[in-house]
Amino acid sequence: MKVEQIYTGCLAQGAYYIESAGEAAIIDPLRESAPYIEKAQREGANIKYVFETHFHADFVSGHVDLSQKTGAKIIYGPGANADFDFYESKDGEEFPLGDIKIKVLHTPGHTLESATYLLIDENGKEAAIFSGDTLFIGDVGRPDLAQKGNLTQEGLAGMLYDSLRSKIMTLPDDVVVYPAHGAGSACGKNMSKETSDTLGHQKETNYALNAKLTKPQFIEAVLDGLLPPPQYFAQNVAMNKSEAIGLDKVLEKGQVPLDPDTFESIANHEGALVLDTRSAAAFAEEHVPNSIFIGIDGGFAPWVGALIPDLQQAIVFISDEGREEEVVTRLSRVGYDNTLGYLKGGLSAWKAGGKETESIKSIPAEELENSLNSHELNILDVRKPGEFTAEHVKEAFNLPLDYLNSNMHELDKNKTYHIHCAGGYRSMIASSILKSRGFEHLVDIAGGFNAISKTNVPTTEYVCPTTVAK
Repeated sequence: MKVEQIYTGCLAQGAYYIESAGEAAIIDPLRESAPYIEKAQREGANIKYVFETHFHADFVSGHVDLSQKTGAKIIYGPGANADFDFYESKDGEEFPLGDIKIKVLHTPGHTLESATYLLIDENGKEAAIFSGDTLFIGDVGRPDLAQKGNLTQEGLAGMLYDSLRSKIMTLPDDVVVYPAHGAGSACGKNMSKETSDTLGHQKETNYALNAKLTKPQFIEAVLDGLLPPPQYFAQNVAMNKSEAIGLDKVLEKGQVPLDPDTFESIANHEGALVLDTRSAAAFAEEHVPNSIFIGIDGGFAPWVGALIPDLQQAIVFISDEGREEEVVTRLSRVGYDNTLGYLKGGLSAWKAGGKETESIKSIPAEELENSLNSHELNILDVRKPGEFTAEHVKEAFNLPLDYLNSNMHELDKNKTYHIHCAGGYRSMIASSILKSRGFEHLVDIAGGFNAISKTNVPTTEYVCPTTVAK
Protein backbone atom coordinates (compact mmCIF):
# COMPACT_ATOMS: atom_id res chain seq x y z
CA MET A 1 0.00 0.00 0.00
CA LYS A 2 1.20 3.48 -0.81
CA VAL A 3 -0.22 6.83 0.39
CA GLU A 4 1.31 10.03 -0.93
CA GLN A 5 0.25 13.57 -0.14
CA ILE A 6 0.68 15.95 -3.09
CA TYR A 7 0.75 19.37 -1.44
CA THR A 8 0.45 22.65 -3.35
CA GLY A 9 1.74 25.51 -1.21
CA CYS A 10 0.19 28.37 -3.20
CA LEU A 11 -3.29 27.01 -2.47
CA ALA A 12 -2.36 25.33 0.82
CA GLN A 13 -4.07 22.28 -0.69
CA GLY A 14 -3.45 18.58 -0.29
CA ALA A 15 -4.38 16.03 -2.95
CA TYR A 16 -3.71 12.34 -2.35
CA TYR A 17 -2.44 9.37 -4.34
CA ILE A 18 -3.37 5.97 -2.86
CA GLU A 19 -2.22 2.73 -4.43
CA SER A 20 -2.54 -0.96 -3.70
CA ALA A 21 -1.83 -4.02 -5.89
CA GLY A 22 -1.76 -2.07 -9.13
CA GLU A 23 -4.88 0.01 -8.48
CA ALA A 24 -4.82 3.70 -7.59
CA ALA A 25 -7.23 6.33 -6.30
CA ILE A 26 -6.85 10.10 -6.37
CA ILE A 27 -8.49 12.25 -3.71
CA ASP A 28 -9.29 15.94 -4.35
CA PRO A 29 -7.14 16.42 -7.50
CA LEU A 30 -6.09 19.82 -8.77
CA ARG A 31 -7.11 21.07 -12.23
CA GLU A 32 -4.16 19.49 -14.06
CA SER A 33 -4.58 15.75 -14.55
CA ALA A 34 -1.17 14.97 -16.10
CA PRO A 35 0.81 14.68 -12.83
CA TYR A 36 -1.56 12.03 -11.44
CA ILE A 37 -1.66 10.06 -14.68
CA GLU A 38 2.11 10.15 -15.05
CA LYS A 39 2.62 9.06 -11.46
CA ALA A 40 0.29 6.08 -11.87
CA GLN A 41 2.09 5.12 -15.08
CA ARG A 42 5.47 5.23 -13.33
CA GLU A 43 4.11 3.00 -10.59
CA GLY A 44 2.51 0.60 -13.08
CA ALA A 45 -0.95 1.28 -11.66
CA ASN A 46 -4.36 2.08 -13.11
CA ILE A 47 -6.40 4.92 -11.63
CA LYS A 48 -9.67 3.29 -10.57
CA TYR A 49 -11.37 6.05 -8.57
CA VAL A 50 -11.38 9.83 -8.21
CA PHE A 51 -12.75 10.61 -4.75
CA GLU A 52 -13.99 14.12 -4.00
CA THR A 53 -14.53 15.07 -0.36
CA HIS A 54 -16.98 17.84 -1.39
CA PHE A 55 -17.56 20.50 -4.03
CA HIS A 56 -14.51 22.68 -3.50
CA ALA A 57 -14.80 26.44 -3.28
CA ASP A 58 -11.17 27.54 -3.28
CA PHE A 59 -9.96 25.76 -6.42
CA VAL A 60 -11.26 24.08 -9.57
CA SER A 61 -10.80 20.34 -9.38
CA GLY A 62 -9.64 18.18 -12.29
CA HIS A 63 -12.00 15.30 -11.50
CA VAL A 64 -13.93 15.33 -14.79
CA ASP A 65 -10.84 15.62 -17.00
CA LEU A 66 -9.02 12.94 -15.00
CA SER A 67 -12.01 10.61 -15.26
CA GLN A 68 -12.32 11.14 -19.01
CA LYS A 69 -8.64 10.38 -19.58
CA THR A 70 -8.40 7.31 -17.36
CA GLY A 71 -11.90 5.87 -17.13
CA ALA A 72 -11.80 6.30 -13.35
CA LYS A 73 -15.14 6.57 -11.57
CA ILE A 74 -15.85 9.89 -9.82
CA ILE A 75 -17.15 9.39 -6.27
CA TYR A 76 -18.94 11.99 -4.16
CA GLY A 77 -20.63 11.76 -0.79
CA PRO A 78 -24.38 11.39 -0.19
CA GLY A 79 -26.54 14.24 -1.46
CA ALA A 80 -24.14 15.47 -4.15
CA ASN A 81 -25.68 16.97 -7.28
CA ALA A 82 -23.69 17.76 -10.43
CA ASP A 83 -23.98 18.13 -14.22
CA PHE A 84 -21.64 15.25 -15.09
CA ASP A 85 -21.63 11.50 -14.53
CA PHE A 86 -20.52 10.50 -11.03
CA TYR A 87 -21.34 7.93 -8.39
CA GLU A 88 -23.24 9.18 -5.33
CA SER A 89 -21.95 7.03 -2.50
CA LYS A 90 -23.83 5.87 0.58
CA ASP A 91 -22.77 6.43 4.15
CA GLY A 92 -20.68 3.44 5.21
CA GLU A 93 -20.16 2.17 1.65
CA GLU A 94 -16.79 0.53 0.97
CA PHE A 95 -14.79 0.69 -2.26
CA PRO A 96 -12.18 -2.03 -2.91
CA LEU A 97 -8.79 -0.82 -4.10
CA GLY A 98 -6.30 -3.62 -4.62
CA ASP A 99 -5.83 -5.21 -1.20
CA ILE A 100 -7.32 -2.30 0.76
CA LYS A 101 -10.69 -0.60 1.13
CA ILE A 102 -11.86 3.00 1.24
CA LYS A 103 -14.96 3.54 3.35
CA VAL A 104 -17.28 6.54 3.04
CA LEU A 105 -18.11 8.45 6.22
CA HIS A 106 -20.78 11.05 5.50
CA THR A 107 -19.69 14.11 7.52
CA PRO A 108 -21.94 17.06 6.65
CA GLY A 109 -21.23 20.45 8.18
CA HIS A 110 -18.76 22.23 5.94
CA THR A 111 -21.13 21.32 3.10
CA LEU A 112 -24.07 18.93 3.02
CA GLU A 113 -22.34 16.37 0.78
CA SER A 114 -19.02 16.48 2.68
CA ALA A 115 -17.49 13.04 3.04
CA THR A 116 -14.48 11.75 4.94
CA TYR A 117 -12.79 8.71 3.40
CA LEU A 118 -11.50 6.06 5.80
CA LEU A 119 -8.64 3.90 4.57
CA ILE A 120 -8.77 0.30 5.79
CA ASP A 121 -5.45 -1.46 5.16
CA GLU A 122 -4.61 -4.99 4.03
CA ASN A 123 -5.05 -6.31 7.57
CA GLY A 124 -8.45 -4.71 8.09
CA LYS A 125 -7.01 -1.98 10.28
CA GLU A 126 -8.48 1.55 10.16
CA ALA A 127 -5.31 3.37 9.14
CA ALA A 128 -6.08 6.89 7.90
CA ILE A 129 -8.81 9.37 7.10
CA PHE A 130 -8.88 11.82 4.22
CA SER A 131 -10.99 14.43 5.91
CA GLY A 132 -11.35 17.10 3.22
CA ASP A 133 -12.62 20.28 4.84
CA THR A 134 -14.37 18.47 7.68
CA LEU A 135 -11.28 18.27 9.88
CA PHE A 136 -8.04 20.18 9.52
CA ILE A 137 -4.92 20.04 11.64
CA GLY A 138 -5.79 22.47 14.41
CA ASP A 139 -9.17 23.48 13.04
CA VAL A 140 -12.33 22.43 11.21
CA GLY A 141 -13.93 23.64 7.98
CA ARG A 142 -15.90 26.87 7.98
CA PRO A 143 -19.66 26.20 8.04
CA ASP A 144 -20.79 29.38 6.30
CA LEU A 145 -20.18 28.52 2.64
CA ALA A 146 -23.18 26.27 1.98
CA GLN A 147 -25.89 28.48 3.50
CA LYS A 148 -29.07 28.35 1.47
CA GLY A 149 -32.72 28.98 2.27
CA ASN A 150 -33.36 27.92 5.85
CA LEU A 151 -29.91 26.33 6.12
CA THR A 152 -27.89 28.73 8.27
CA GLN A 153 -24.25 28.75 9.29
CA GLU A 154 -25.38 27.89 12.82
CA GLY A 155 -27.28 24.89 11.48
CA LEU A 156 -24.31 23.71 9.46
CA ALA A 157 -22.00 24.19 12.44
CA GLY A 158 -24.35 21.98 14.46
CA MET A 159 -24.18 19.30 11.75
CA LEU A 160 -20.38 19.54 11.84
CA TYR A 161 -20.39 19.01 15.61
CA ASP A 162 -22.47 15.86 15.19
CA SER A 163 -20.32 14.59 12.30
CA LEU A 164 -17.10 14.98 14.24
CA ARG A 165 -18.41 13.26 17.32
CA SER A 166 -20.31 10.41 15.68
CA LYS A 167 -18.00 9.64 12.73
CA ILE A 168 -14.49 10.96 13.46
CA MET A 169 -13.84 11.00 17.20
CA THR A 170 -14.98 7.38 17.56
CA LEU A 171 -12.06 6.19 15.41
CA PRO A 172 -8.79 4.86 16.95
CA ASP A 173 -6.29 7.46 18.14
CA ASP A 174 -3.54 6.15 15.86
CA VAL A 175 -5.54 6.88 12.69
CA VAL A 176 -3.63 9.40 10.56
CA VAL A 177 -5.52 12.55 9.58
CA TYR A 178 -4.91 13.81 6.04
CA PRO A 179 -6.84 17.07 5.45
CA ALA A 180 -7.49 18.95 2.24
CA HIS A 181 -5.84 22.17 3.45
CA GLY A 182 -3.23 23.67 5.75
CA ALA A 183 -2.22 27.08 7.05
CA GLY A 184 -2.91 29.87 4.59
CA SER A 185 -6.17 28.53 3.23
CA ALA A 186 -9.32 30.63 3.58
CA CYS A 187 -11.34 27.46 4.22
CA GLY A 188 -10.59 27.68 7.95
CA LYS A 189 -9.24 30.18 10.45
CA ASN A 190 -6.82 28.38 12.76
CA MET A 191 -5.05 25.77 10.66
CA SER A 192 -1.64 24.43 11.57
CA LYS A 193 1.38 24.52 9.29
CA GLU A 194 1.50 20.75 9.71
CA THR A 195 -0.25 18.88 6.92
CA SER A 196 -1.01 15.60 8.75
CA ASP A 197 -1.27 14.31 12.30
CA THR A 198 -2.67 11.46 14.36
CA LEU A 199 -6.28 11.69 15.40
CA GLY A 200 -5.27 11.14 19.02
CA HIS A 201 -3.05 14.22 19.00
CA GLN A 202 -5.80 16.24 17.38
CA LYS A 203 -8.19 15.18 20.13
CA GLU A 204 -5.70 16.65 22.59
CA THR A 205 -4.86 19.87 20.75
CA ASN A 206 -7.65 20.80 18.33
CA TYR A 207 -10.20 23.03 20.08
CA ALA A 208 -13.02 21.63 17.91
CA LEU A 209 -12.41 18.08 19.16
CA ASN A 210 -12.53 18.98 22.84
CA ALA A 211 -14.78 16.28 24.29
CA LYS A 212 -16.10 18.69 26.95
CA LEU A 213 -17.33 21.19 24.37
CA THR A 214 -21.13 21.39 24.18
CA LYS A 215 -22.82 21.89 20.83
CA PRO A 216 -23.70 25.57 21.57
CA GLN A 217 -20.10 26.20 22.66
CA PHE A 218 -18.79 24.48 19.54
CA ILE A 219 -21.04 26.56 17.27
CA GLU A 220 -19.92 29.77 18.95
CA ALA A 221 -16.23 28.81 18.74
CA VAL A 222 -16.35 27.74 15.09
CA LEU A 223 -18.18 30.89 13.96
CA ASP A 224 -16.11 33.31 16.04
CA GLY A 225 -13.73 35.41 13.96
CA LEU A 226 -14.82 34.14 10.55
CA LEU A 227 -13.98 36.66 7.83
CA PRO A 228 -16.15 36.89 4.71
CA PRO A 229 -15.13 34.24 2.15
CA PRO A 230 -13.29 35.36 -0.99
CA GLN A 231 -15.69 36.35 -3.77
CA TYR A 232 -14.48 33.64 -6.15
CA PHE A 233 -15.50 30.78 -3.85
CA ALA A 234 -19.11 30.58 -5.07
CA GLN A 235 -17.98 30.68 -8.71
CA ASN A 236 -15.51 27.84 -8.14
CA VAL A 237 -18.24 25.71 -6.57
CA ALA A 238 -20.37 26.26 -9.67
CA MET A 239 -17.47 25.23 -11.92
CA ASN A 240 -16.86 22.09 -9.86
CA LYS A 241 -20.50 21.10 -10.28
CA SER A 242 -20.28 21.50 -14.04
CA GLU A 243 -18.12 19.93 -16.71
CA ALA A 244 -15.41 22.59 -16.76
CA ILE A 245 -13.28 22.93 -19.89
CA GLY A 246 -10.15 20.76 -19.84
CA LEU A 247 -6.85 22.35 -18.90
CA ASP A 248 -5.32 21.41 -22.28
CA LYS A 249 -7.64 23.85 -24.06
CA VAL A 250 -7.03 26.55 -21.46
CA LEU A 251 -3.27 26.25 -21.96
CA GLU A 252 -3.60 26.36 -25.72
CA LYS A 253 -5.64 29.54 -25.52
CA GLY A 254 -3.52 31.24 -22.85
CA GLN A 255 0.02 30.52 -24.06
CA VAL A 256 -0.13 32.76 -27.12
CA PRO A 257 2.92 35.03 -27.55
CA LEU A 258 1.80 38.59 -28.32
CA ASP A 259 3.90 41.38 -29.82
CA PRO A 260 3.64 44.73 -27.99
CA ASP A 261 1.13 46.26 -30.41
CA THR A 262 -1.22 43.28 -30.26
CA PHE A 263 -0.79 43.05 -26.48
CA GLU A 264 -1.69 46.73 -26.10
CA SER A 265 -4.62 46.44 -28.50
CA ILE A 266 -6.15 43.52 -26.59
CA ALA A 267 -5.80 45.48 -23.35
CA ASN A 268 -7.23 48.72 -24.74
CA HIS A 269 -9.92 47.47 -27.10
CA GLU A 270 -10.97 44.09 -25.70
CA GLY A 271 -10.95 45.12 -22.06
CA ALA A 272 -8.30 42.64 -21.00
CA LEU A 273 -6.67 43.13 -17.62
CA VAL A 274 -2.88 43.39 -17.80
CA LEU A 275 -1.45 41.14 -15.09
CA ASP A 276 2.23 41.43 -14.19
CA THR A 277 3.49 38.27 -12.49
CA ARG A 278 7.15 39.19 -12.06
CA SER A 279 8.78 40.13 -8.73
CA ALA A 280 7.62 43.08 -6.66
CA ALA A 281 10.99 44.76 -7.11
CA ALA A 282 10.89 44.37 -10.90
CA PHE A 283 7.35 45.77 -11.03
CA ALA A 284 8.25 48.76 -8.85
CA GLU A 285 11.21 49.61 -11.08
CA GLU A 286 9.28 49.47 -14.36
CA HIS A 287 5.93 48.19 -15.59
CA VAL A 288 3.31 48.58 -18.31
CA PRO A 289 0.92 51.46 -17.44
CA ASN A 290 -2.29 50.38 -15.67
CA SER A 291 -1.05 46.84 -15.14
CA ILE A 292 -1.81 44.99 -11.91
CA PHE A 293 0.93 43.22 -10.00
CA ILE A 294 0.30 39.79 -8.49
CA GLY A 295 3.63 37.97 -8.39
CA ILE A 296 3.81 34.30 -9.30
CA ASP A 297 6.24 33.71 -6.41
CA GLY A 298 3.68 34.33 -3.67
CA GLY A 299 0.09 33.53 -2.85
CA PHE A 300 -0.67 34.03 -6.52
CA ALA A 301 -3.88 32.11 -7.24
CA PRO A 302 -5.75 33.03 -4.03
CA TRP A 303 -4.95 36.72 -4.49
CA VAL A 304 -6.07 36.61 -8.11
CA GLY A 305 -9.31 35.08 -6.90
CA ALA A 306 -9.76 37.61 -4.13
CA LEU A 307 -9.07 40.69 -6.24
CA ILE A 308 -10.40 39.97 -9.75
CA PRO A 309 -14.17 39.65 -9.27
CA ASP A 310 -15.15 38.08 -12.60
CA LEU A 311 -13.80 34.66 -13.56
CA GLN A 312 -14.64 35.50 -17.19
CA GLN A 313 -12.34 38.54 -17.14
CA ALA A 314 -10.03 38.55 -20.16
CA ILE A 315 -6.39 38.56 -19.05
CA VAL A 316 -3.09 39.18 -20.81
CA PHE A 317 0.03 38.82 -18.74
CA ILE A 318 3.72 39.58 -18.32
CA SER A 319 5.99 36.94 -16.83
CA ASP A 320 9.60 35.98 -16.52
CA GLU A 321 10.71 34.03 -19.56
CA GLY A 322 9.91 30.32 -19.36
CA ARG A 323 7.12 30.66 -16.79
CA GLU A 324 4.23 31.27 -19.17
CA GLU A 325 2.68 27.81 -18.79
CA GLU A 326 2.96 28.05 -15.01
CA VAL A 327 1.04 31.34 -15.00
CA VAL A 328 -1.81 30.00 -17.16
CA THR A 329 -2.00 26.79 -15.14
CA ARG A 330 -2.16 28.58 -11.81
CA LEU A 331 -4.79 31.00 -13.07
CA SER A 332 -6.89 28.05 -14.22
CA ARG A 333 -6.66 26.40 -10.81
CA VAL A 334 -8.99 29.08 -9.47
CA GLY A 335 -11.16 29.26 -12.59
CA TYR A 336 -9.62 32.07 -14.64
CA ASP A 337 -9.78 30.41 -18.06
CA ASN A 338 -10.00 33.50 -20.27
CA THR A 339 -6.28 34.16 -20.56
CA LEU A 340 -5.52 35.45 -24.05
CA GLY A 341 -1.73 35.47 -24.19
CA TYR A 342 1.47 37.01 -22.85
CA LEU A 343 3.85 39.81 -23.79
CA LYS A 344 6.53 38.13 -25.91
CA GLY A 345 9.94 39.47 -24.93
CA GLY A 346 8.59 41.11 -21.79
CA LEU A 347 9.38 44.70 -20.84
CA SER A 348 12.43 44.75 -23.12
CA ALA A 349 10.22 44.21 -26.18
CA TRP A 350 7.68 46.71 -24.86
CA LYS A 351 10.31 49.45 -24.56
CA ALA A 352 11.95 48.50 -27.85
CA GLY A 353 8.58 49.21 -29.44
CA GLY A 354 8.76 52.76 -28.16
CA LYS A 355 6.09 52.30 -25.52
CA GLU A 356 6.08 54.07 -22.16
CA THR A 357 6.54 52.47 -18.76
CA GLU A 358 5.72 53.58 -15.23
CA SER A 359 7.23 52.91 -11.80
CA ILE A 360 6.31 52.93 -8.14
CA LYS A 361 8.55 54.57 -5.59
CA SER A 362 9.88 52.05 -3.09
CA ILE A 363 11.93 53.00 -0.04
CA PRO A 364 13.68 51.01 2.70
CA ALA A 365 12.21 51.03 6.21
CA GLU A 366 15.10 53.15 7.43
CA GLU A 367 14.02 55.95 5.12
CA LEU A 368 10.50 55.74 6.56
CA GLU A 369 12.01 56.15 10.02
CA ASN A 370 13.89 59.28 8.93
CA SER A 371 10.80 60.73 7.26
CA LEU A 372 8.65 60.18 10.34
CA ASN A 373 11.10 62.22 12.39
CA SER A 374 10.35 65.32 10.32
CA HIS A 375 6.94 64.75 8.71
CA GLU A 376 3.47 63.50 9.53
CA LEU A 377 2.84 60.66 7.07
CA ASN A 378 -0.24 58.76 5.92
CA ILE A 379 0.76 55.16 6.58
CA LEU A 380 -1.50 52.57 4.97
CA ASP A 381 -1.24 49.05 6.40
CA VAL A 382 -2.81 46.47 4.05
CA ARG A 383 -2.34 43.43 6.29
CA LYS A 384 -5.23 41.41 7.72
CA PRO A 385 -7.05 42.81 10.77
CA GLY A 386 -5.50 40.23 13.09
CA GLU A 387 -1.99 41.15 11.96
CA PHE A 388 -2.73 44.83 12.43
CA THR A 389 -4.23 44.30 15.87
CA ALA A 390 -1.23 42.30 17.07
CA GLU A 391 1.18 45.16 16.29
CA HIS A 392 1.22 48.13 13.95
CA VAL A 393 2.88 51.44 13.28
CA LYS A 394 1.39 54.17 15.45
CA GLU A 395 -1.20 56.26 13.58
CA ALA A 396 -1.27 53.76 10.70
CA PHE A 397 -4.56 53.19 8.88
CA ASN A 398 -5.59 49.58 8.27
CA LEU A 399 -7.25 48.75 4.95
CA PRO A 400 -6.76 45.00 4.30
CA LEU A 401 -5.84 44.12 0.74
CA ASP A 402 -8.76 41.67 0.57
CA TYR A 403 -11.19 44.59 0.82
CA LEU A 404 -9.24 47.28 -1.00
CA ASN A 405 -11.48 47.35 -4.08
CA SER A 406 -14.66 47.88 -2.07
CA ASN A 407 -13.18 50.41 0.37
CA MET A 408 -11.06 52.56 -1.92
CA HIS A 409 -13.46 55.47 -1.37
CA GLU A 410 -11.91 55.89 2.08
CA LEU A 411 -8.68 57.11 0.48
CA ASP A 412 -7.87 60.56 -0.91
CA LYS A 413 -6.14 60.77 -4.32
CA ASN A 414 -4.55 64.08 -3.31
CA LYS A 415 -2.70 62.53 -0.37
CA THR A 416 0.59 60.64 -0.36
CA TYR A 417 0.33 57.14 1.13
CA HIS A 418 3.22 55.12 2.49
CA ILE A 419 2.03 51.53 2.03
CA HIS A 420 3.23 48.38 3.72
CA CYS A 421 2.20 44.79 4.49
CA ALA A 422 4.23 42.14 6.30
CA GLY A 423 6.99 41.56 3.76
CA GLY A 424 6.32 43.63 0.62
CA TYR A 425 4.23 41.31 -1.56
CA ARG A 426 0.74 42.51 -0.68
CA SER A 427 1.72 46.17 -0.49
CA MET A 428 2.97 46.09 -4.08
CA ILE A 429 -0.31 44.50 -5.16
CA ALA A 430 -2.17 47.29 -3.36
CA SER A 431 0.06 49.96 -4.88
CA SER A 432 -0.52 48.61 -8.38
CA ILE A 433 -4.30 48.60 -7.92
CA LEU A 434 -4.34 52.10 -6.50
CA LYS A 435 -2.07 53.42 -9.22
CA SER A 436 -4.29 51.93 -11.91
CA ARG A 437 -7.24 53.78 -10.30
CA GLY A 438 -5.57 57.18 -10.45
CA PHE A 439 -3.66 57.35 -7.15
CA GLU A 440 -0.36 58.95 -8.10
CA HIS A 441 1.24 59.67 -4.73
CA LEU A 442 2.27 56.24 -3.49
CA VAL A 443 5.37 55.08 -1.64
CA ASP A 444 5.93 51.37 -1.01
CA ILE A 445 7.89 50.32 2.09
CA ALA A 446 10.26 47.57 0.97
CA GLY A 447 10.31 44.60 3.34
CA GLY A 448 7.06 45.66 4.99
CA PHE A 449 6.43 45.45 8.71
CA ASN A 450 9.15 42.83 9.09
CA ALA A 451 11.67 45.49 8.09
CA ILE A 452 9.91 48.31 9.95
CA SER A 453 10.03 46.36 13.21
CA LYS A 454 13.85 46.38 13.03
CA THR A 455 13.94 50.20 13.07
CA ASN A 456 12.94 52.75 15.69
CA VAL A 457 9.61 53.50 14.02
CA PRO A 458 7.11 53.68 16.90
CA THR A 459 4.66 50.77 16.98
CA THR A 460 1.66 49.80 19.08
CA GLU A 461 1.27 46.28 20.42
CA TYR A 462 -1.97 44.60 21.41
CA VAL A 463 -2.35 44.39 25.17
CA CYS A 464 -4.46 41.48 26.39
CA PRO A 465 -7.11 42.73 28.85
CA THR A 466 -6.53 41.56 32.41
CA THR A 467 -8.88 41.26 35.32
CA VAL A 468 -7.73 43.17 38.40
CA ALA A 469 -8.49 41.40 41.64
CA LYS A 470 -10.52 43.47 44.10
